[in-house]
Parts: sequence; structure tokens; C-alpha cells
Amino acid sequence: MNAKVLIIEDELELGELVQLYLSKDGIDSDIAVSAESGFDFLSKNGYDLITLDINLPGMDGFEFLQKLRQKSDLPVIILSAREGDEDIVLGLGLGADEFVNKPFAPKVLVARIRAVLRRVRSDMDKPFSKNIFFGSFSLSPEGYHLEKNGERIILSTKEFEVLRFLVQNSGIPFSPDDIYQAVWGQEFGDISTVAVYIQRIRRKLENDPSNPEYILTIHGRGYIFDEGKIKDES
Repeated sequence: MNAKVLIIEDELELGELVQLYLSKDGIDSDIAVSAESGFDFLSKNGYDLITLDINLPGMDGFEFLQKLRQKSDLPVIILSAREGDEDIVLGLGLGADEFVNKPFAPKVLVARIRAVLRRVRSDMDKPFSKNIFFGSFSLSPEGYHLEKNGERIILSTKEFEVLRFLVQNSGIPFSPDDIYQAVWGQEFGDISTVAVYIQRIRRKLENDPSNPEYILTIHGRGYIFDEGKIKDES
């Protein structure tokens, strides 16, 4: 698989181990030992994915991710030795695409990286379908592209997939379980993740996220995208 990964990891030995396994899989990579050097690498090179340690010297991984998401939707897999759902929720809330706990088997991490890259590339390689318009937004379902009044709105891969699923099925309520199965492709998992993503998407779409007009909550049913907001551009 032709790809390039940025490994942000202050434990150089671990970073080199991940780099070795990626190389065996045909994936090039660079290692940054701090968040600051990570941004330096990003300014000079193009990457397809980032693996991000949380416990970094200086700027930590969460702060790095928050700043990254202000200008890039590059896929990010968080690697963390911390235990606790709050870190997972925070990482996903800031825009991470996956979360892998340390210690991990390098082969498993490489498999997760391959899966994310395949998913992104598969969607990018599909022919573009007709854009969907709602309010001042334009969504390209297969291009992973959302604009507001012609300006790009940065969404992580999973944010876009959740939004796309709801928009393409507007007018139909979906429970968190339904959304988790449809977007994550898993029957079981942390369903609270869905609520985190809905909150993040609302902050980017809604004028007042606490009183949404696009993604609505139906008590006892789940979430629904207001079908009346979809514009007929035919």
C-alpha cells in the first residue's frame, strides 16, 4: 500500500518499532518525538495519516489534535497508555478517527492503519455523486467535502461519515446503535461515541448547537436530519 504516515511518539524505540512494521507493509513513515516537531514535519511533507501519542513533552497530544483540526481533516489514530473512558471521549471529541490503547501489538496497529487508509481511499476513489444542499451548506457525499457559503468546513473522517449518513437518510430517525453499526461497521462498541460526534457536528453546523435546526433529537427514537432543510437543486 503506497502511503506515508507521520508517527508522533516521544518513545523513539516504540516509534521505530512501528516504523519497522509499517515498512514491512510497504508504508513509508517519519517519526516526530514531539507535537511541535510534528507540525514541522507536516509543514514540509505530505502525509496520509498520523499516529499520535497523548503523553508528549511540551504540547500534549490533545492540544496537537485540537490545533490540527483547525486546518486539516487528516486521519488521526490516537495511541495512549492512559486508561479511562474520559480520554477516549475527549480524543474522539477533538477529532480523532481511532483510539488504540498501549501496549498494543504492532501488527494490530498496522492493520488498523491499513483499514483507515483503505476506507478513506475507497471513498475518495468513488465517482462524485450529486452534491446535497441544505441551508448555506453544500455536501459532496463521495468527496468528503462540506462547504458553507463556498468555504470549506473541516470535518474528521468519522464526523463526515456520521453527517453523510444522516443527510442521505434525512427524515428517518436513527438510534445511536443504528448509527454506530452503519458508520463504524460494528454491532457492539461504545455507543456514547455517537453522541460525542453529534455534538461535534452540531458545533460546526448549527448557529445554536443547544437548539439545533438540522440534526434533531427525537426522545426515545434517536437522531434525525430535518428533511425539510434539504434543497431541491434539480
